[in-house]
Amino acid sequence: MPLTPEDEIRTRDELVAFVRELHEDYVSRGHDWENHTLDRFLEALAAWMASSDGWYWNAGKDLPADGDWTFIARALKAATRYE
Repeated sequence: MPLTPEDEIRTRDELVAFVRELHEDYVSRGHDWENHTLDRFLEALAAWMASSDGWYWNAGKDLPADGDWTFIARALKAATRYE
């Protein structure tokens, strides 16, 4: 189930479920993704985060000022060596 602008992820469990769905989508149709390699995916992730205020503005939403950016950074770093 793809995340839409109306969706909100409010809990860690919802985030885990979303990431697992994203992984399943990659396994089944990753060849269709625009950024289907890790280097392209990470570059696109950084680019989107850098300009995400524009996405939020276009969606009529406010960029979350109190997002737990450290949690996201730790999760991305930990995934480089977590088994």
